[in-house]
Amino acid sequence: MILPTLKQLRYLVAVSDHRHFGHAADACFVTQSTLSTGLKELENMLGVVLVERTKRSVVMTPIGKDIALRATDILTGAEDLVDLAKSDGEPLSGKLRLGVIPTIGPYLLPSSLPVLQEKYPALQLFLKEDQTARLLNLLSAGELDIVLMALPYEMQGIEIIMIGDDEFEAVSHADGPFSREGEVGLEELTGQNLLLLEEGHCLRDHALKVCKLKQGEGGGNYEATSLFTLVQMVNAGLGVTLLPKMAIQAGLVRGTNLVTRPLKGTGNSRQIGVVYRKTSSRAEEFQILANIFRESLRQPDS
Repeated sequence: MILPTLKQLRYLVAVSDHRHFGHAADACFVTQSTLSTGLKELENMLGVVLVERTKRSVVMTPIGKDIALRATDILTGAEDLVDLAKSDGEPLSGKLRLGVIPTIGPYLLPSSLPVLQEKYPALQLFLKEDQTARLLNLLSAGELDIVLMALPYEMQGIEIIMIGDDEFEAVSHADGPFSREGEVGLEELTGQNLLLLEEGHCLRDHALKVCKLKQGEGGGNYEATSLFTLVQMVNAGLGVTLLPKMAIQAGLVRGTNLVTRPLKGTGNSRQIGVVYRKTSSRAEEFQILANIFRESLRQPDS
């Protein structure tokens, strides 16, 4: 039996992802004619049409879609096989593709990456910052090795290493409703113009959960695209918000007229962890990486 080559499967997955022969060829670092020939050879071998070709568009056939999904799993498995061989030598060496969400990356990585570089100089780290859903899609497709994210989050086929808790604190202008010292009760958030990140950021969902609110409830008249923008909105007196403690400790509100107050009670935090594919062979390396992130999260207030 003649089997498809990994190169042919990579061409098919690239066309499925890009729906454009030229872009797919660029992604595979080959010419368009080379990619087209490789796909045709794959179709002849399998005896099915995988891609409908027209002058203006590329359409995957139903069987083409199914085979492209299977091909993604095969390619990911092949990469994991190579990683397994490499992990038998020096840990955390070679290429590592780390995804991180924007409400964690700027606040945890500055303290952890120098430690990682010092202890593991042979590591080639590639960072991708994006929202959780897109990062998990890249992880599933084998384009990322591990993701640093906030939990809980519904996932399948994923292993989780917990790092620690990141508490929320109530934030208002110094002349606002939280100007007095002491803890803020959740009831004190009632009636306030609660400003949050826009939908798609898991921090929004976690903040709503802390406030015991559902999507569409309790949000202010404005939604921010980043924590920095959120801070500027509160500093302008547009409302109040909840911020993760790691961002406050990293100096997010420094230089503003804002005050931060701890919340009363328990369960007022999000969990931080790293996740990776269950099929990955780098679990021991990821434990080392998680330990470095864990120590950075434990650093005392600056």
